[in-house]
Amino acid sequence: MQIVSQMLGIHPILAFGIPSGPDLIILLVIVLVLFGAKRLPELARGFGQSVNEFKKAKDEFDKEVAKPSTSPATPASPISDEQKPS
Repeated sequence: MQIVSQMLGIHPILAFGIPSGPDLIILLVIVLVLFGAKRLPELARGFGQSVNEFKKAKDEFDKEVAKPSTSPATPASPISDEQKPS
């Protein structure tokens, strides 16, 4: 497996892919045992609120970047003809 991942340029940890099927069930059982049934909804709620705050901040940033500049146009040459050196 390591030789194939080196040939493809894949990090060895990422070579296994996303867990699915029995692997996913085992991970969910481990999380349930570590945190307990009462604590999981609180963790999920906190994670959801964090994601919403991140989305709000991203949207505000996008609006700020896309907003046109409101500064007045400056003249091309602020020096009058009288002040120009000869």
